[in-house]
Amino acid sequence: MTAKRRALLSVSDKSGLIAFAQGLHELGYELISTGGTAAALSQAALPVLNVSDLTGFPEMLDGRVKTLHPAVHGGLLADRSKPEHMEAIARQNIAPIDLVCINLYPFAATTARPDVTLEEAIENIDIGGPAMIRSAAKNHGGVTVVTSPQAYEALLEELKGNGGDTTLETRRRLAVAAFAHTAAYDTAISSWLAPRLAPGTMAEGMPEFFGMHLHRAQSCRYGENPHQQAAFYTAAGVAEPCVANARQLHGKELSYNNIYDLNAALETVKEYSEERQAAAVVIKHANPCGAALGETLAEAFRKARAGDPVSAFGGILAITRTLDVATAEEITGKNTFFEAIIAPGYEPEALPILTQKKAWGANLRLLEAGDLKGWRNKAAATGPDFKRVTGGLLVQTPDHLLLAPSDLKCVTERTPTEAEVEELLFAWRAVRHVKSNAIVFSHNRMLIGVGAGQMNRVQSVRLAVQQAGEMARGAVMASDAFFPFPDGPEAAAEAGIKAIIQPGGSKKDEETIAVCNRYGIAMVYTGIRHFLH
Repeated sequence: MTAKRRALLSVSDKSGLIAFAQGLHELGYELISTGGTAAALSQAALPVLNVSDLTGFPEMLDGRVKTLHPAVHGGLLADRSKPEHMEAIARQNIAPIDLVCINLYPFAATTARPDVTLEEAIENIDIGGPAMIRSAAKNHGGVTVVTSPQAYEALLEELKGNGGDTTLETRRRLAVAAFAHTAAYDTAISSWLAPRLAPGTMAEGMPEFFGMHLHRAQSCRYGENPHQQAAFYTAAGVAEPCVANARQLHGKELSYNNIYDLNAALETVKEYSEERQAAAVVIKHANPCGAALGETLAEAFRKARAGDPVSAFGGILAITRTLDVATAEEITGKNTFFEAIIAPGYEPEALPILTQKKAWGANLRLLEAGDLKGWRNKAAATGPDFKRVTGGLLVQTPDHLLLAPSDLKCVTERTPTEAEVEELLFAWRAVRHVKSNAIVFSHNRMLIGVGAGQMNRVQSVRLAVQQAGEMARGAVMASDAFFPFPDGPEAAAEAGIKAIIQPGGSKKDEETIAVCNRYGIAMVYTGIRHFLH
């Protein structure tokens, strides 16, 4: 760095700006700035050189052009280790710029508004800011670039302890963060503009280029297995209640598998968040082993656990209401153990029961997700689902389709009763969260049998029959896809199932209908499949 250090500050987010600029001024930095940032510094009685005075050109085109000038980029890009670079800028009376503090026009925040216009969005595409960030980051051998207010305090401490300079290690780290910052910015712009400016490039609603930017929220001790390294990355600005924006109130750090299972639990229980009754879901290895509705939350929990108490031990619990004292007492009852709980909130009196009554309470992970109601309205902005395959991604819209009784088509001689239709729809919402081939049995708004992940559908039915036992008599069955053969419905009928919900569409549908008619089963088609691999 030169003896006369210079810092260029131009920020949209002015959090911590004045304190940071004051610290730089005290370290002997000359402050250069633009527009609103310069005005904020002047108002704080800090000496500041306006970029227009540096370049000799006024801002023009409504501020679109102000820093795109050799006096700025020459000062940023000159390689201090090359005499010819320093001589070249000296001939043009350009002085080096040693530190750049920039964050960009709030494009993502602007386009998150439902009433935003295309013109507003375009005007919030920053040009000069990314150019300066990239220039400074490229020349990190001699230039410090900072793009986040959260970095100001630590950076000032280093500058104060290092004679006003930064270490090369710090400059490299900040340069990587700066390139990530501009990459995220460009990704947000291209993703938002694609369907609006180039709809012809969309195929079946999917963009030609799929980009996303995630931030590492947590390093995990290991991945699915101890020999695998892992971390949890989250997207910014997600309003939908989810594991990524939930707040951990208690317990050990979440593991890779905890996070995955908590996601499955919350996404399943959200299906029932608009119900008059309370809902509880127990997840084991990403599949619901219990799900139920109850007049009270404690009742919903008892029923959810009772559906498969063996599998519930060591599982993940999700609920739709604030966790109260009565439910906390049930959760910490005999023969119970949970790894984690995610809830909209917790009564203060319930927390000591959960964390102190049982030996495992000290490690119990408690997450607060906030109000779940209205999540479907926020889900569209969360973005598409995707799965990684070697060398690429499979991308799709989320499976959030909701069915009403009027959407069902009865194909059997017996029509389901109103109570059976309600039970069928309860089971249908649960089966979409079970890994395919998926079968669920339910009775009295409670899962009593689950068959998951089998290579043939009849085996999934047999597993559900085995788990439900005598409770299958009078219960209903949901299948995530059609039955290729009538053997599945026949096995269910022999166990006592009285109604079935499935997509329909198999070449053997008539044979399946005949089996149902023979046993007096009511069967409805949805015309919709819910595969979950």
